[in-house]
Amino acid sequence: MSTRHNGHGEAPGEFQIATKVSEFEILELAVRELAIEKGLFSAEDHRKFAEWADGIGPHGGSKLVAKAWVDPDFKQRLLTDGTKACLEVGIDWLQPTGVGTPSDYTFFYVLENTPKLHNVIVCTLCSCYPRPVLGMSPDWYRTPNYRRRMVRRPREVLAEFGLHLPADVELRVHDSNQKSRFMVMPMRPEGTEGWSEKQLAEIVTRDTMIGVALPAPNRKSDTKTETLVSGGRRR
Repeated sequence: MSTRHNGHGEAPGEFQIATKVSEFEILELAVRELAIEKGLFSAEDHRKFAEWADGIGPHGGSKLVAKAWVDPDFKQRLLTDGTKACLEVGIDWLQPTGVGTPSDYTFFYVLENTPKLHNVIVCTLCSCYPRPVLGMSPDWYRTPNYRRRMVRRPREVLAEFGLHLPADVELRVHDSNQKSRFMVMPMRPEGTEGWSEKQLAEIVTRDTMIGVALPAPNRKSDTKTETLVSGGRRR
C-alpha cells in the first residue's frame, strides 16, 4: 500500500467505511416508503426480501464455479446464459426470494479467467452486485475509494489485496449497472485433481468471484488481509 498521503491525511490506498448514513441510504428509504405508499409492494414484502438478502452468502456462486470446473458442458451453458444456467443449481433470478420479488432480475454474465486474462468486477455508480449468487456485498466494495480507483488503477488496487498479476496477463474491469451483473469464474488451482464438487466449492470464496483473490487448495475463507478492520484501514 502506498504511504503517500493527500491533503486530507488519507492514504490513497485506504478504504474508508462510512460512519454516517449516506445519501444513497436516504434515497433508498425515501423510494421504499413511496413504493409502499403507492402499493407497489408491502412493508411485509420488503421485510421478507431483507431477511432473504441478509441470510444468503456466496454459496450459490461457489456451487456454480465448482460445477463448471468438473462439467465442461455446464461450463459452456453458464458462460452462454448465466441466468438460465443458475436454474440448474436452484437459483432463480426472476424470483430470487421465492416470494415474487424480482428486484435483482437482470442480465447475469459469468466471466472466465484464463492464464492470460484476469477479470474483476466493480460498480462505479453505486453498489450493483450479483446478490442471488454472492449474497450481500462486502463493505469495501461499496466504498467510493474502491469504486473509483478500480477503474483507474486496477493493478494497484489488486496489489493492496495481495494479488500481484504478471505484466503479460490482461486485466479487464467490468462495471456493473442497473441491468447487468457480473461474476468471475476463477481458474481451478493445481492440487485439486480428483476433488468432488463439494470440496471444490469450499475453496471458491466470495473474493475469488469478485476477482480480488485467487483460489487455493488450502484457502477456504477470505482472510483478514482481504477485509476491512477498524478505522477503515486494511491490514
